[in-house]
Amino acid sequence: MSATVRQAPVIKVVPEPEDLPEPLPEPAVGELRLETVLGALSDPLRLRIVRKLLLESEAFDHSCGWFGLDRPKSSLTHHFKALREAGVTRQRQYGLERRSHVRVDDLNARFPGLVDLVAAWTPPNAP
Repeated sequence: MSATVRQAPVIKVVPEPEDLPEPLPEPAVGELRLETVLGALSDPLRLRIVRKLLLESEAFDHSCGWFGLDRPKSSLTHHFKALREAGVTRQRQYGLERRSHVRVDDLNARFPGLVDLVAAWTPPNAP
């Protein structure tokens, strides 16, 4: 009987560009709480958002339109705010739009292995 070994997904790390706007308020690395981070990730939509950022990023950060989510703007604003306030993502204001990226280094420093678990998660109905 042979076991199928699944390859670990490759997390995309895009270098931080110069002259970024200041991030919106967020917890410092030492203030990140596991129960708060897991609470934010317990919502399937937020988990999909983080996984997409980890595996499919095309730029340093992305606006909510990049995700192609069919949800009202107010709902998306709530989800992105929950991720930022938990310390999972960092958001910056670019004019009228907010863009997000995952705080990979901060999360790895505080909770080793968590980012890899999120990246390895397979959403329902995914191949």
